[in-house]
Amino acid sequence: MEIKVNFLDKLRLEAKFDDFTVIADQPIRYKGDGSAPGPFDYFLASSALCAAYFVKLYCNTRNIPTENIRLSQNNIVDPENRYQQIFKIQVELPPDISEKDREGILRSIDRCTVKKVVQTGPEFVIEEVANLDADAQALLTLNPEAGATTYIPGKDLPLEQTIANMSSVLANLGIKIEIASWRNIVPNVWSLHIRDAHSPMCFTNGKGATKESALASALGEYIERISNNHFYAGAFWGEEIANAAFVHYPNEQWFKPGRKDALPKEILDDYTRGIYDPDGELRGSHLIDTNSGNTERGICSLPFVRESDGKTVYFPSNLIENLYASNGMSAGNTLAEAQVQCLSEIFERAVKREILEGEIALPDVPQDVLAKYPGIVEGIKGLEEQGFPVLVKDASLGGQYPVMCVTLMNPRTGGVFASFGAHPSLEVALERSLTELMQGRSFEGLNDLPRPTFASEAVTEPYNFVEHFIDSSGVVSWRFFSAKADYEFVEWDFSGHGENSNADEAATLLGILKDMGKEVYTAVYDQLGATACRILVPGYSEVYPVEDLIWDNTNKSLLFREDVLNIHRLDDEQLEALLDRLENNELDDYGDVASLIGIEFDENTVWGQLTVLELRLLINLALQDFEEAQELVSAFLQYNDNTVDRGLFYQAMSAVLEIILSDDMELDDYVNNFRRMFGDARMDAVLGSVDGSVRFYGLTPTSMKLEGLDRHQRLLDSYKKLHAARAKAAQ
Repeated sequence: MEIKVNFLDKLRLEAKFDDFTVIADQPIRYKGDGSAPGPFDYFLASSALCAAYFVKLYCNTRNIPTENIRLSQNNIVDPENRYQQIFKIQVELPPDISEKDREGILRSIDRCTVKKVVQTGPEFVIEEVANLDADAQALLTLNPEAGATTYIPGKDLPLEQTIANMSSVLANLGIKIEIASWRNIVPNVWSLHIRDAHSPMCFTNGKGATKESALASALGEYIERISNNHFYAGAFWGEEIANAAFVHYPNEQWFKPGRKDALPKEILDDYTRGIYDPDGELRGSHLIDTNSGNTERGICSLPFVRESDGKTVYFPSNLIENLYASNGMSAGNTLAEAQVQCLSEIFERAVKREILEGEIALPDVPQDVLAKYPGIVEGIKGLEEQGFPVLVKDASLGGQYPVMCVTLMNPRTGGVFASFGAHPSLEVALERSLTELMQGRSFEGLNDLPRPTFASEAVTEPYNFVEHFIDSSGVVSWRFFSAKADYEFVEWDFSGHGENSNADEAATLLGILKDMGKEVYTAVYDQLGATACRILVPGYSEVYPVEDLIWDNTNKSLLFREDVLNIHRLDDEQLEALLDRLENNELDDYGDVASLIGIEFDENTVWGQLTVLELRLLINLALQDFEEAQELVSAFLQYNDNTVDRGLFYQAMSAVLEIILSDDMELDDYVNNFRRMFGDARMDAVLGSVDGSVRFYGLTPTSMKLEGLDRHQRLLDSYKKLHAARAKAAQ
C-alpha cells in the first residue's frame, strides 16, 4: 500500500492512503503539541488492533459474543537496548467459553499480520527519487531469475516475458501498480490483489497454480479492463471528457436518435435488434452514454466486426455497459491468445448459467483421470484436510463445451460454492476452476457461502446469475448434488497444437458458436501498447437481462446527477422537481446515491453513505415538510446501517420533529436536555435543519465541476492517462 506523507505545521505530519488521513504529532516533551499520537504509538496500536481483529473474526464465525472479551497489549523495553522489546498481549475471556474455543482464540492471535511481519523482519529500502510518481512499477516486487523461461498452456510467451511486457505497458501509461495482498493457503493455488496506488478503485485479482502465473493473470486482467474502460463504467467522466474530440475511443461514432426518439438506423443490425428490442420498445434516449451524459451529442457507439462476414456494426457504449459487465474481455501476448481467453470466459459463464438455472446434475471426474493432474489433486487435498469436501465435475454437458467445475462444501455452515473454469484444455479449465474457488479467499471467508435450496424460483431468478457472475455468491440447487448425473463424463479436449495452437483454439471455439447459430462481434483495442479485445455474443453472453436497457438503465443517472451535485444551489421549486423524480422512478430507497449518479464519493463521508431514502429525507427537511420528513426518519432509524454519528443525528431529529408536530408540546421545554443527551454541535445541526439555517447537513457542497471530490478525481486521473494515450496513438 502506498502511503503519502505531507509535512504540516511544527512537528505534525499527515499520512494519506486510500480514503483515509492519519495525523501524527509528538508529545510536548519532544517539542510537539501532543495533538495526535506519535508514529511509534500508531505502530504499537496496530499490533494490538490486529490481534483484536483476529479474535473478533474467530468469534464471529462461531457466534461467540465479544462483549465480555477484553484484550490489552504492553510493550516491555529492554533497559540495555530500547529497540529490543517484548510485546505482551493478554486476553481476558469469560468463564462460559469452552476450552476448545479458548485455545482457538489464542491461536487466532498468532495469525496477526502485524505480528508476523515484525517477526519475519521487514527489509527497508531507503532511496531518493526524482519523482515519487515516476517509478510506476516500483511496488511490483516479484523478480524472476534472469533468463528464466516458464511456459504454461494458453500463453504465447513465457510467463517472465509476459509479466515484463505488461508491467512495461502500465509503467509507460504512468500507472503505479501495487500488490496489496498475496494468498496461498492450499498447495498450487495462488491469488493476489493488485491496484493502482493513486486510484485504488482500479483493481484486479489474479489466480494461478504458481505466484508467477497469478501475477500474470492479475496484470492481464488489469490491462483488459483499462483497454475496455471497465474500471470507469457507470461513472461520470466530467465535462472536459464529455466535450472532448472523443469520449471512449478515437474510432467511436455518435448518432442522433430519429423522429419520436427512434433508434438511429446506423446502430446495431437486424440480428442484434431482434435480440435487444424484441417488442419495439427500445428508444434512442435509452442508449445515451452514461459516462458523458452528453444528450445533445447523441448516442456514443463503438465499432465491432461481425464474425460471419467481416462487416462493421456499431454498438452503443451504453448497451455494452448495461448488459455485459466484464464478460468477454481479455488481453494477451497476441490477439489469438486474447480471443481464446474471451471465448473461454463466455462459455464458462453461459454454461454455468445453463447448469445452475436448469438444476443439472453433473458427472464426477473419475479418479484415474484426476490423477493425471497431481498438482490439482494436491490443492484439492489441501482443502479437504481443512474440513471442506470437494466435488470435481465435468461441466462440458457431454463434451459440447470446454468447461469444468469444482464445488466446495462447508459442513460448518451448510454453504456451498460452485466454481467453474473454461479453456480448450481440460487441465487448464480444471485448474482455473480450482484457483477461482480460492481467489482472494481465506478459510474464514468460506463461512459466508450461501446454502443450497430446492426452491427452483430462487435459483432461476435472473439476478441469482448476476450474483454468481460478480463473486459466485449466488444460490445453487440441491438437485445439482444428485449422484444421478444428467450427462455422461467425457474426457474432452478442444486444445490446439504447435505454434498456432491459440489460433486453432480460437477457430474451434468460434466454430462451436457458429454451430449454435450465434453471431459473434469483436472489437480489438491496442492503442495502450498491449493487445486486448472484447467479444460480444448477443443472446448468449449477456450478464444482465436485456429488459434492463429499458427498466434499469444506468443512464437514469442523467435524471438526477446535475441536481444532486448542485443540491445546495437549488431553489424550492427545483428541489420539489428533484424530489418528484426520486419518488416516481421506481428507485430502491436503500440504494446508494453514489451508484445512482455515477460518482465515487469517499466512503467515509456522508456523501459516501447517502441513500436515496436519506436524500429524500434531507430534501423534505429543506422544504420544511416535517410530516413526510418524520416518516422517512422513522424508516431510516428502523433500517439504518449508516454510522453511529448519523444515527444519533436522526434520533435527535426524530424527537424534535415529534415535538414540532405535536399540539401539546413546546420545543423550548426539551432543548436543554436534548443538548445534554446529544451534544451542542449535533443539536445545533438538528435545530438548524428544522429552522432552515442548515440545509443538507453533512453534504459538503460540490457541483458538476466535481470540486472537493478527491476520490472521484483520482479515478478521473486514471482515465485521463488512457485518454491521452489513445489520442496520441490516433495522431
